[in-house]
Amino acid sequence: MICLNCQREISDYSSYCNFCGTRQQTTTGSKRLMRSAVNVKIAGVCGGIAEYLNVDVTLVRLVWAIISLIPGCVVGGILAYLVAWMIIPKAPLSAPAVAAPASMSSTPKPA
Repeated sequence: MICLNCQREISDYSSYCNFCGTRQQTTTGSKRLMRSAVNVKIAGVCGGIAEYLNVDVTLVRLVWAIISLIPGCVVGGILAYLVAWMIIPKAPLSAPAVAAPASMSSTPKPA
């Protein structure tokens, strides 16, 4: 398999490139709901839902807040968030990109 970011050959079963750390797209097409490791305000629940649905995280947070403000839903909204926090697994952090080593030039440096 070829990394989509750095174009290097990586293992076929890899989820991340071991050279640049970029997450690889799965060919199975099945997505998994996970709490976000990047878009986190409290626990990453809204960030994970936004990543799963491919929408802006601010929109998900706004909808969740509006629904939670409806009379009778305040306790339900908070309780649902807490339950989601406990049930939805946390997404792994992507590995930081490794800097490429500086190329060795053949020209000598002046003394």
